[in-house]
Amino acid sequence: RKSLLRGNQSHITEFLLLGLTSDPKEQGWLFASFLAMYLVNVAGNSLIIAAIRGDARLHTPMYSFLSNLSLVDICFTSVIVPRMLATMLSKNNKVPFAECLTQTYFFVAFGITDSFLLAAMAIDRYMAICNPLHYTTTMSPRRCLLLVMASWVLSHLHSLTHTILMARLTFCGPNVIHHFFCDVQPLLTLSCSDTSINELLAFTEGSFVIMSPFILIIVSYVFITRAVLRVPSRGGRYKVFSTCGSHLTVVTLFYGTIIFVYIRPSSTYSVTKDRVITVIYTVVTPMLNPFIYSLRNKDMKQALKKLIRRAE
Repeated sequence: RKSLLRGNQSHITEFLLLGLTSDPKEQGWLFASFLAMYLVNVAGNSLIIAAIRGDARLHTPMYSFLSNLSLVDICFTSVIVPRMLATMLSKNNKVPFAECLTQTYFFVAFGITDSFLLAAMAIDRYMAICNPLHYTTTMSPRRCLLLVMASWVLSHLHSLTHTILMARLTFCGPNVIHHFFCDVQPLLTLSCSDTSINELLAFTEGSFVIMSPFILIIVSYVFITRAVLRVPSRGGRYKVFSTCGSHLTVVTLFYGTIIFVYIRPSSTYSVTKDRVITVIYTVVTPMLNPFIYSLRNKDMKQALKKLIRRAE
């Protein structure tokens, strides 16, 4: 096989994904845990989408962004978890080169779409709280549709750039990926060709597409906090700020883990630590989003009750 792997990338047939653990005792409970989390994610986010579509009162910009976020969360986790579960069952951890690149492409694309949609939701909250008189004109259905489309298109263009640059690389040494899916950084560490362009792109343009929505969110919340502090009554302040609570929780979970894993030099890369943190934003956070958005939201609760009554 080594002679096969010494050729350029067109001759490479596969990578070996080590997964989360090689201990057979741990495989059983890990399989059950990830299957449960995946099913909860798909069911919870599908319920959110159905409830928003089925309730006319929720046909607003905020809920339009939320239903798109739920769709992206389903896609994001579906890129990783089913493949990982199949590997655990079959004990076959070989991944063809083309499949590995495809997984990287969709993982990056959906992750960045998530980031852009969270920024669009922050803009929506800023307009609703800081410029309520101009809200309906600024956040018109056409503008919201454009924001959603831009989120999807830009993230896929960004991902395509990464994938094309990755496909140019030569892999001639070990083909073992110390991860549970084909992520950008573990693949770059395996390449025996010059990865400086890939690393530069990941650090500059990658930082830009992750950090610009994050900065937009921070700036929006600085203005929102200033506006909330001007509200005279304590109850009024709580009421205004409670509409942002769910969004802030999701932003903290999503960006906290992503920034730790990606926005730093590759010399500080740690396989074990990064695998655990990656599980949080690829599996745990998308699963928690439906709960975060429905448990603290009266309109969402009513829409879900209506949906359940209709199903009965």
